[in-house]
Amino acid sequence: MTAGGPVLVIDTATTRAVIALGTADGSLVEARSWVAGYRHGEELLARIESLLGDRAVGGRDLGGIIVGTGPGAFTGLRVGLATAKGIAHAFGLPIAGVATAGALLHASAAAGDLDAGTLVLLQPAGLSDRVVSRLGAAPVILPGGEEPDLAGGRTLIALDLAGRAPDEAVVLGEAAHAGLAGALLADGAPRLASGGDDLARLVPEYVTLPRGVPGALPDDGVEITGGRSS
Repeated sequence: MTAGGPVLVIDTATTRAVIALGTADGSLVEARSWVAGYRHGEELLARIESLLGDRAVGGRDLGGIIVGTGPGAFTGLRVGLATAKGIAHAFGLPIAGVATAGALLHASAAAGDLDAGTLVLLQPAGLSDRVVSRLGAAPVILPGGEEPDLAGGRTLIALDLAGRAPDEAVVLGEAAHAGLAGALLADGAPRLASGGDDLARLVPEYVTLPRGVPGALPDDGVEITGGRSS
């Protein structure tokens, strides 16, 4: 580990994975994103190695890792958290978990000059359900057929929901995702400076699980903190 070294950002909570490098003070250096679908494990580590190599940054040069914790689907989040934890453990790096939903809300507010507290984020949770996130509140599963409460002039943002949410909300979701790396970095950098999170206790927030997967995964320290089977 290099104190004050570059910070690696990883997020696999959505169908588009994000990796980035930033500075210890939270400034974004470079972000990369690609459509991973639900196959994050096939490319994530190679993409990270490519980013670090292109920037001539070795693992021991890093100052810490920021990882998005969701909510999101089982496969992507588990791959992202396991990869981030593995790198942190290997190089003795501090790690900070940041809620992906909160970062998306802040990114959307910054992109549209909006009040993040008035925004409502909608993401998929299986084939028919969706998950609703607001700042200062735990994510809530919205059963299929129900619509989010937008009372009080709230603005809807939808991610990974083309055809399942209003077009204008999907457009706002695209803009939010474009700013995700920077928002994760802005939130996580101060926490890294304060020592980061306990590696063993850092867990994702799943919204869907494959059938037959138990509610805890002791092999890698990742536990289920929310969601339903699908």
